[in-house]
Amino acid sequence: MTSSSSNRDVAAGRSVAVEHLARQAREASRAVARLSTESKNAVLMDLAARLEQDAAVILKANERDVAAAGAAGLPEARLQRLCLTAASVRQMAEGVRQVAALDDPVGQVTRQYQAANGLSVAKVRCPLGVVMMIYEARPNVTIDAFALCFKAGNACILKGGREAIESNRALGSLAWAALEANGVAREALSLLAASDRDEMKALLRLDAYIDLVIPRGGVELLRFVHEHSRIPMVQHFQGVCHIFVDVSADLDRAVDICTSAKASAPATCNAVEAVLVHEQIAAAFVPKLAARLKAEGVELRGDSVVCGLAPKAIAAREDDWGREFLELVLACKVVGDVDAAIAHIRRYGSNHTEAILSNDPTSQQRFLDEVQASCTLVNASTRFNDGFQLGLGAEIGISTSKVHAYGPMGLEELTSQRYVVRGNWQSR
Repeated sequence: MTSSSSNRDVAAGRSVAVEHLARQAREASRAVARLSTESKNAVLMDLAARLEQDAAVILKANERDVAAAGAAGLPEARLQRLCLTAASVRQMAEGVRQVAALDDPVGQVTRQYQAANGLSVAKVRCPLGVVMMIYEARPNVTIDAFALCFKAGNACILKGGREAIESNRALGSLAWAALEANGVAREALSLLAASDRDEMKALLRLDAYIDLVIPRGGVELLRFVHEHSRIPMVQHFQGVCHIFVDVSADLDRAVDICTSAKASAPATCNAVEAVLVHEQIAAAFVPKLAARLKAEGVELRGDSVVCGLAPKAIAAREDDWGREFLELVLACKVVGDVDAAIAHIRRYGSNHTEAILSNDPTSQQRFLDEVQASCTLVNASTRFNDGFQLGLGAEIGISTSKVHAYGPMGLEELTSQRYVVRGNWQSR
C-alpha cells in the first residue's frame, strides 16, 4: 500500500468516526429536548458538586497543561487564560448553579394572538438541536458551554484547544458522570480533546446532524471555519474595543474608566484596546491617563500628538490600530471630534464593544446611532459587555454576528422560536 493511499484510508476512517459522533449527538439532542426543567437542573447541580469535590484532580490536570504550554512557548496572555485556580474552579461550580437557577427558556411563549381566520397562534422557544463550539485556551468554557447548551435543551459537541487537553478531559469526565448518574445519555456532551484539522473539516460538513457552530478564538480559527463549514455559524470574534473620550467628559472619571477597562483584566475580549481622545481635551487628559497607566504597569502606544503629551509613550505602528493586544498594552489616538472617532471605529473595530464617555446628549446619541457594535455603552466601561454584568446570567460568549444573536449569548440565544398553531377544524 502506498503512503498516499494509506493517508486516504486514515482520513476516511476519521470521517466515519466523526460522523458517528455527530449522529449520536443528534439522537441525544432529541432526548435532551424532552427533559423537564427539574431533570436538567438535577444534572447541573450534580455537576456543580462534582466540580468542587474533584477540584484537586482538575487542578492537577491543568498543571500538566500549563507546564506543557509554557514549554511550547505559548504567549503569556494565553497562558493566563489557560490557568485554573482553586478559586476559578469554585467559580465554575457557582456558574453551573446559577445556570440551574435561571428560568428555562424551552417552551416559553414569546408571542400569542388569534389570527383573522380564527387560528390561535403562539410563538414558542425551542432548542436549536446540536451546537458545536470550537474554542481556544480557556478550559472553563467547557463547563460553561455544556451547562448553557444543556439547560437550553441542546446536545453539544465541544472542541477545545490542544493546549487544554488534560483540563478538558478532566472536566468532561465530570459532566459525563453527572449525566449518567441522572439517567441522561452521555452523548448529550461530545468532547473532542485533540482532533486534527481533517477531523474538523469532516465535522464542519455535517450539517445534517449539527445545527450551529460557534467558533471562539483568533482570526485563523474563524477563517478556517468560514472556509470549511456548511453549518450556520455565530462567531465570537476578536474584541477590538474602543473608548472615545469626548470634549464634555468628566476627565478624572474618564481616566478611571479607561485605566480599569485595560488593567483589570487585559486578556479578556471586552478589555479596551484603544482610547480615542477629543483634541480639545487632549492636553489635559492624556498626561493624566499616561500617569495612571504607568502606575498600573500598562504600556501606552500613541500617535504623534499623544507621544508629544506623554513623552514616555511608545510611537504606535499602523498595525496597533485594530489590534487585540490581550495584554497590558493600550493604544491611544487624538481625534478631531465624534465623527472622527466613529470613522476610526468603523475602520478598525470588530463589532464587539464600543463606549463613549461624554456629558453631551447629542454626542451620546450620535455615537449610539452610528456605532452598531454588539454592545454600545455611554459613560461605562467596555468590561460590562458580559452576561452576568448585564443581568442576563451566564453566557457562552459574545456574538459579533448580527444574524440570530448579537452580543452576550445566554440561554435564550441558544434557542430558536417556532410557531404552534391551534385550530377549530378549519380548512383553507
